[in-house]
Amino acid sequence: MIYCARVLHSTFLMASKPHRLHQVAGTVLQSSTKRARTTMSTQSSSSSSSYIKDAFTDYADYLNKLNEKRERLVKASRDVTMNSKKVIFQVHRLGKNNREEVLEKAEKDLAAVTDQYMSRLIKELQGIDFWKLRRAYSPGVQEYVEAATFCKFCRTGTLLNLNEINATLSPLNDPAVEPFKLNVLDYLLGLADLTGELMRLAIGRISDGEPDFAERICRFTRDIYRELTLIVPHMDDSSDMKTKMDTMLQSVLKIENACFSVHVRGSEYMPMLGSNEPNSFLLGVSEVEL
Repeated sequence: MIYCARVLHSTFLMASKPHRLHQVAGTVLQSSTKRARTTMSTQSSSSSSSYIKDAFTDYADYLNKLNEKRERLVKASRDVTMNSKKVIFQVHRLGKNNREEVLEKAEKDLAAVTDQYMSRLIKELQGIDFWKLRRAYSPGVQEYVEAATFCKFCRTGTLLNLNEINATLSPLNDPAVEPFKLNVLDYLLGLADLTGELMRLAIGRISDGEPDFAERICRFTRDIYRELTLIVPHMDDSSDMKTKMDTMLQSVLKIENACFSVHVRGSEYMPMLGSNEPNSFLLGVSEVEL
């Protein structure tokens, strides 16, 4: 009886041993697979996290450099604006007896603005997507266009076009990099501002006894306004331009009214003090004692 029990127990152990080995082997294999998957998942997550971190760092560096460049452009644009205004003020000193002297000084000052300040602005913009930073430098460019076209009209009575301005700026570009060029919108915005300066010049010329010069300014300003009324409605990004068109129309009307008043009331026109004209109310007195 004892012998039979030992035989049955031994037979049971032999029959059940392969089953337990299979279970043990399966458990070990499943555990190894889980560890491998966990390791691969951890490595993949770590790699992805590192890639995102590097990409974020690169983008942050790009934004920081862009903001620094924007600040430099704002300062350069401010310098261009300030010195271009000085050129415009110089041109307004124009009179019957100092024309050549005033224009030579204005052209010399404009050349200094180009070499010292516009060159710095171009250096910052060349070789990048400068349209992204247009708002930072556009005011200075517009003022520069206004000063350059003002000088050209007073010298020759003609308009300085965009190609001529870009040709002037071309030597400032680095030949190894794509050149920077003024865009059409900034040129037209500067041209719109020019009409305001022409209006003030025309009023001054009438007061100084040069109505013929004022009439030339009137015709020139009307031509600019008429041409722009054909262009501006077809411009996509022209909200600023449309606003300036209203101001330009007011300038044209003021010049026309001033010239019309001279024609209508020409017989009542009185020359400035010191004139030797017989119809002067001072009867030719050249100096007034105060």
